[in-house]
Amino acid sequence: MYSYPYPHPAVTTDSVVFTIRGETLNVLLIERGCEPGIGQLAFPGGFVDIDEHIDDCARRELAEETGLTGVELEQFYAFGAPQRDPRERIITVAYLALINSDGVQLTAGDDAARADWYPARDLPALAADHDAIAERALLHLAERLEMSDIALGLLPDEFRIEDLQRIYEIILGDSLQPDAFRDWVLSKGWIEKKA
Repeated sequence: MYSYPYPHPAVTTDSVVFTIRGETLNVLLIERGCEPGIGQLAFPGGFVDIDEHIDDCARRELAEETGLTGVELEQFYAFGAPQRDPRERIITVAYLALINSDGVQLTAGDDAARADWYPARDLPALAADHDAIAERALLHLAERLEMSDIALGLLPDEFRIEDLQRIYEIILGDSLQPDAFRDWVLSKGWIEKKA
């Protein structure tokens, strides 16, 4: 057994889950049910168990605090400012997902008093450094739209190119030129034009 003279930080995960509701990009937040920050809004997350894979922790905490399961989460950043949490030195690994929330029933549990969707570009003040997490997550989501077919998960198997463009516009918060968008998305090979 080894012993090190260095203090060890705690590790947590936080999950930023986006969806589109109506014509608005939304994000999932929980209301903290215990200290620190009781009553404050935050992303679902919590401490990694000593024998737990960090990805498993993100999935477990999301399920415990919101009832969401089967969500494909992707690590996107680590936040580690020394004073980011009043309890102790905590580093959090942040995860991101974009889901279709049609039919999703949120169920707050564990140390979350409530779970709900909030407009991603009009958030109230969040607990700790979760404002910074939200800002970084929006940037990463925009990058993912450029590099992957992540937005297709919000559409049925058959859809109009205009529907996909609208999703991009809602997520990016900007209008896109239809011909340029069509040419760009078809060049990616992510979709096939129906005969």
